[in-house]
Amino acid sequence: MADHSKQRTDADNNFLKVQTQSLARNRIISEADSIAQARDANTAKLRQLRLQKEALEREAQALAPAKPKARRKIVSA
Repeated sequence: MADHSKQRTDADNNFLKVQTQSLARNRIISEADSIAQARDANTAKLRQLRLQKEALEREAQALAPAKPKARRKIVSA
């Protein structure tokens, strides 16, 4: 290779430094996005399960016979 000037070498080094930082930043953002997507999917799954459970409980409560109200006993003094 031909001799490079110090200015060219410094420019190449600075470019590589910026490129490395950019790649690292993109990797971190990508990982954070995948974590957020996984969390959102899990939250949606748990919400759906909770709503199904609540619907089943409401249905069971509607089908169950009504409990008679307790009567108060009157005590003579």
